[in-house]
Amino acid sequence: QIVADGKIMAEHERDITRDHGPGHTIYNWRHYLAVVQRKPGALRNGAPFVEMPAPFRKLQSILLKRSGGDREMVDILALVLLHDEKHVLAAVEHAIEAGTPSKQIILNTLSRLLDGSPAPLIDAPQALALDVEPIADFGRYDQLRQRRNNDAT
Repeated sequence: QIVADGKIMAEHERDITRDHGPGHTIYNWRHYLAVVQRKPGALRNGAPFVEMPAPFRKLQSILLKRSGGDREMVDILALVLLHDEKHVLAAVEHAIEAGTPSKQIILNTLSRLLDGSPAPLIDAPQALALDVEPIADFGRYDQLRQRRNNDAT
């Protein structure tokens, strides 16, 4: 455990074998977020990011095909520094299911998840109802064009 000011800042699992043979490296992708914020290209081949949850990996495969997708992915991953990871994952899953995975959609979904309350329904008074439906009259556009031509001469 890494402790600062009496608070646990990070925990790292130890991998010790009784035979003292070679162990394996254990990564926690969250601990590398500061690095990828400065160097987003490290997301592409960074070993720590192989162990991300499945929705993040799926989003990464989608975003890295776009121009600037690595920066967008880093911004989305950095949301776990500010919000509960479960909420961020739920927003990512929702965006992927909707077929529109992008940073803006995920931020919007996350804010709605965190707000929790649905938008209030508006009860419009009957006075705002249309008495007469408008009729499409394309001839009006021709009149506008003729008037503009007359004004130009």
